[in-house]
Amino acid sequence: AEAEAALGYLYPPDVRRLLARARGIDGLLEEVDFTGLAEGQALDELFPRVATVATDGYGNGWVVDLLRENGAWGPIWYLSHDPPVALHQCNGLATFLDELVRMHTPPHASLIDDVHDDRLFRVGRTHPGSLDAEDAAGSDDPELAAFAAELGAGWTIVDVRDASPGLGIAWGRFGPRTELRRHGASQLFALRAPARRWFRRSGGDRR
Repeated sequence: AEAEAALGYLYPPDVRRLLARARGIDGLLEEVDFTGLAEGQALDELFPRVATVATDGYGNGWVVDLLRENGAWGPIWYLSHDPPVALHQCNGLATFLDELVRMHTPPHASLIDDVHDDRLFRVGRTHPGSLDAEDAAGSDDPELAAFAAELGAGWTIVDVRDASPGLGIAWGRFGPRTELRRHGASQLFALRAPARRWFRRSGGDRR
């Protein structure tokens, strides 16, 4: 009850049963915490309500997207600051735990490693699923078109509504001041280069 109050979210039945047996797991990743109260990378513009269930020891973490929570604590995303990406890991906590076991069992092939190292799509460099908002405004997909109309010019939309493990968004694509948006609870994200700042020099010139 105290953990639920701190999280601000009622646990689904399967997580409550899990917490009756254990709070987390030692020795896998840096920390696995089923309360969702672990401290990891925050990305409030895109994931305003999360439960952080695991961390990697470098300030990054795996979070349940509570805006999309499906009754079994999913989808789960990996939020990283170096590189600055948010990557879809899996659709449920059970799948995440299965992949943790695979990571520590020969031959140690796991989607957690693939996502953690951005090996599947190299999102930080290739930006899969991206399209200009101007182009998306004419889409016959009503949800996509509505989001594009809200954004206007200069935005890039990243459509990961049907994301597979490793797909996601390079949220720092334009540096630490990249502007970010999300379309409600949908996994439609958008980013834009920050407005250029002008500074007045002592001689009166602006740069």
